[in-house]
Amino acid sequence: MTDTKLKNAVFYGRVSDVKQATVRGDALHSQERTCREYAERKGYVIREVFTDTLTGAHTNRPGLQAMLAYIRQHRGTIIIVDHSNRLGRDMLSYLMVRQEIKDAGGILESPVMGFEETSSDQLVEHVIASVNQYQRQHNAEQTKSRMRARVSGGYWALAAPVGYRYERVTGRGKIMVRDEPVASVVQEALEGFASGRFEKQADVQRFLQNNPLFPKDKRGIVRHQRVSVLLKQCLYAGYLEMPRWDISLRPAQHEPLITFKTFKIIQDRLEGGIYAPRKKNVNEDFPLRGYVMCDDCGTPLTSCWSKGSHNKYPYYLCPKRGCASYGKSIRRADIEGQFETLLQSLTPSDSLFRAAKRMFKDLWDHRISQGQARANALAAQLPKIEKQLDQLLDRITDVSVPSVIAALEKRIGKLEQEKIVVQEKMAQAPFAKTSFDRTLRTALAFLANPWILWRSDRLEDRRTVLKLAFAGPLRYQRENGFRTVDLSLPFSMLAGISGDKEGMARPKGFEPLTPRFVVWCSIQLSYGRVIA
Repeated sequence: MTDTKLKNAVFYGRVSDVKQATVRGDALHSQERTCREYAERKGYVIREVFTDTLTGAHTNRPGLQAMLAYIRQHRGTIIIVDHSNRLGRDMLSYLMVRQEIKDAGGILESPVMGFEETSSDQLVEHVIASVNQYQRQHNAEQTKSRMRARVSGGYWALAAPVGYRYERVTGRGKIMVRDEPVASVVQEALEGFASGRFEKQADVQRFLQNNPLFPKDKRGIVRHQRVSVLLKQCLYAGYLEMPRWDISLRPAQHEPLITFKTFKIIQDRLEGGIYAPRKKNVNEDFPLRGYVMCDDCGTPLTSCWSKGSHNKYPYYLCPKRGCASYGKSIRRADIEGQFETLLQSLTPSDSLFRAAKRMFKDLWDHRISQGQARANALAAQLPKIEKQLDQLLDRITDVSVPSVIAALEKRIGKLEQEKIVVQEKMAQAPFAKTSFDRTLRTALAFLANPWILWRSDRLEDRRTVLKLAFAGPLRYQRENGFRTVDLSLPFSMLAGISGDKEGMARPKGFEPLTPRFVVWCSIQLSYGRVIA
């Protein structure tokens, strides 16, 4: 081996993550500078530079593998590292890399230690490698311990879920805060699924897919798995848990996007098995599909695009064989035009609407008067739940059968959730502090003129109109159009008050307005973003 070959060298550097190579003082350049000074003193010429920004626990590192491939083609090359731990911080991985370098004909050197073949040098090298492994494992244990302590205190310490970002707060470290406008999109998706605006997970997926503000994957797609994780994430309700660290469900220190009650409704719906694979949403072209039934057989009308000689034409039709109207097309313009006429007839007169609004206000005041009684009832529930929890905890300490313990733990978990829901209701602002106009503004706006919302280009808006204005499916006869419709409670009551049946279905009956009318208006708040 000649001196010329010995003077050819390469540098290999490694740091554990990208931040060490950039934010924290550029450690890779510091390693390279030290090794270049060493090479200059020894008379070496560094021909190539190889680096990695990965953990030293494994050998499958791009920079390391590229360096090994290089020295196999240039045998006798000197590999300079600033310390042996750059090759690996795991004893087995380190020994494997050392052997590969030796087999490839490389010569390992460092400014701070020797790599000779004597027994004493090998003993020192192995001891240092063992210490490197201990330091890596100890650092990992300390990091996990600190993270666990922080999570136990209610501070999420892992990657922030979509809709949140980390922000440093004086005296509290990094805390998750809303990441707008994505946070509002996530909130709308979660509340929409809980309220029934999105009937299935596939509807949530389509909503997020069509929203340009929601981040997609590399292919520009929102996957089913991502939607499932989003719906099951308790962080959005202001709570956290980490079963693998034995951290049970507890309040978190960040601002929630939804209430825990909403989160529980979502979980109940998921446990019911509500799921549908994604498919082309043909309902966007036919908003009445599934909501209008054939008057002859009671089967929901289906829809299609029929190909003509020069163009395609949209039709509704009955799909049931044996029905008198089976396969007979109904022009989309006819049925939807008649529906718009029906919807416009639901608009009450100004005087009637003002009278109804005054009645709502009286009922609102009545509900406020009941607020304190409800608060007292909620406060009385907490001691009962606490007592049940204490009893179950006493029982679980006396039980040794695994199946019984699992059943008791499941019951304890449900009681803990009930306790959280009750506490959340009690912590909410008193009902009396919310103004009548502000709370029911969107519901009353819809009640005043539902046709305005129907004119929206969004399928969700049109489906909302169908759910809120009618108590059941509409029946349609090809010759005579829509039959008598069953209006929802508010519209049927307004029709009964006015006595004007023209263009409006006759209500089944009439009774004095009750607080459930105000309850209806409150329910409509879940659709506030749609109606506004």
